[in-house]
Amino acid sequence: MKRAVGTFLVLCTTFSATFALAQDRRKAVDRVKQAGTILDEIMAAPDQGIPSEILGSAECVAIVPSLLKGAFGIGGQYGRGVVSCKTKAGWSAPAFFSLKGGSFGLQIGGQAVDLIMVVTNPQGMQALLNTTVKLGVDVSAAAGPVGRQAEATTDWKMRAEVLTYSRARGVFAGLSLNGALIRQDHSSTENFYGHMIPVKNLLTGVTPAPQDAQPFLLAIRRYTEASQTAAAK
Repeated sequence: MKRAVGTFLVLCTTFSATFALAQDRRKAVDRVKQAGTILDEIMAAPDQGIPSEILGSAECVAIVPSLLKGAFGIGGQYGRGVVSCKTKAGWSAPAFFSLKGGSFGLQIGGQAVDLIMVVTNPQGMQALLNTTVKLGVDVSAAAGPVGRQAEATTDWKMRAEVLTYSRARGVFAGLSLNGALIRQDHSSTENFYGHMIPVKNLLTGVTPAPQDAQPFLLAIRRYTEASQTAAAK
């Protein structure tokens, strides 16, 4: 009887652990899908989206679905996101990261926003290969121009290695986000890939992108390649 009870408890523990692992991986997969959906939704309105010139020259694209903002005046935030970088073979397998701290250029209460970051040059990409990156310190960051604003100004190419945007309550705008700390999200990486992989191996193309990464990567390719084609005409 005791042996049967012990076996039952072991089976229950094993099932619970397996179920928890499956749930954690599902959350990571959903985050990748959400990132692709957010980019699709933002670019559905070209006059209010990320300018095609910026996406066409992007070295990396990072998205944090539902970044949690602190209360008015506090300026704290926390979120988890995914990033992919351009390689010789195409866009890399997504790397998972967390973003914490810093202060928004505009505070509108304790709400969640979708955060988009576009790395504009190779120097910014190199900074992302580190385990920890601080916006405004390790890389220069600035609010990105929206829609056709990029046609009227070219200084974004010189003043920032990372352009930041936010979407809240249907409003899409450039966002100043300095002082935020970006770190590799080890737990999400392990949940998604089954084991820990250094961020450098992911973003330089050493690790192939799995099928579950395609919703995000297809969205990036859709808009970066369209922007490059338009610029070539």
